[in-house]
Amino acid sequence: MKKFDKERVLLAVAGPVIALVLAIALTSVVLLASDRNPFEPYRLMLQQASYSDVQVLIVNQASMYYIAAIAVALGFRMNLFNIGVDGQYRLAVVMTAVVGANVALPNFLQIPLLLLVAMGTGALWAGIAGALKVTRGVSEVVATIMLNSIATAVIGYVTLAHVWGVQLGNNMTTGVMRKSGWIPGIDLGADVGEIYGLVFLAILLGIGYWLVLNRTRFGFDLRATGASETAAAASGVNAKRMVFLSMVISGAVAGLAGLPLLLGDTHTYSLSFPAGLGFTAIGIALLGRNNPGGIALAALLWALLDKASPALDYATPVAYEKEIATIMQGLIVFAVVISYEAVRQWGLRRQQKRVGAELAAAARNTDKKEVAAR
Repeated sequence: MKKFDKERVLLAVAGPVIALVLAIALTSVVLLASDRNPFEPYRLMLQQASYSDVQVLIVNQASMYYIAAIAVALGFRMNLFNIGVDGQYRLAVVMTAVVGANVALPNFLQIPLLLLVAMGTGALWAGIAGALKVTRGVSEVVATIMLNSIATAVIGYVTLAHVWGVQLGNNMTTGVMRKSGWIPGIDLGADVGEIYGLVFLAILLGIGYWLVLNRTRFGFDLRATGASETAAAASGVNAKRMVFLSMVISGAVAGLAGLPLLLGDTHTYSLSFPAGLGFTAIGIALLGRNNPGGIALAALLWALLDKASPALDYATPVAYEKEIATIMQGLIVFAVVISYEAVRQWGLRRQQKRVGAELAAAARNTDKKEVAAR
């Protein structure tokens, strides 16, 4: 590997590593300030992660985080901040659950239909923000925040009893979906649990994301537009079209984020369905530096903190608040911004020194040639 490549890998890895070290250090300071052991919570969470049933929970949760983070990363690569992934995924889950409960088709037709409904709903909702940006110049941040609120209201309406809501116990739901739309997972036994079948969809999305960005003309146009709309337009790229398409594709991927849980476990949407997934995905995409491999590691880390932290409440002889994991997640996002900027500045200085050294060497060679010519 060339020296330049090694340096590029170092710069790519340095940011996340520094962010994690800073987050652990700052969390330890918080623990010390409250007269707690600064290392015991980490040991307890790592111990939980060694159990097979917790590992299954981590993988399942990470698959949802991963899909949502890929949706966020698609926007980031276009220099777009799709903060509406949460509304897009929740609305897509609701509409998929409604269709799954009221449409009965054979398995080989029902599952593709549900996937298309989820993607179409997410794409439509994100497309509204994309259209507002390219036609009226409305910031995608403002538009998607407003659309998140509207999505919540639409979900509330859809789940009303006189619309599509069905009362199950004390919970208002969309009704149980037809079994032809259920996606079986990998059953590892009653004591371990089942890995969602759509975990493999998350893997395929990661591979597709990398291939499209790095091996297709569309991916090149997307990255070029994200780097500079003016330069992309000068090279013949329709920047507005790319902005709109990127938002639509980001929304389509976001629409799939809740399906591993919906089609693999709950088979209905209710008020207990997890919210906030889209906002969590922003931190995961940042930590993973919009790289599919980095996002996978970040999603697993986030899922580990989520699923291993409840054990802190039951630690003996001293219990720790499970919110320690939430504090650590927040500090990771905070540290990511600082560490990435520090690494970027360091990389620029290194590049400037290298260019300066090369220019000085070229000047010396020129002087030598002139002396020899005389």
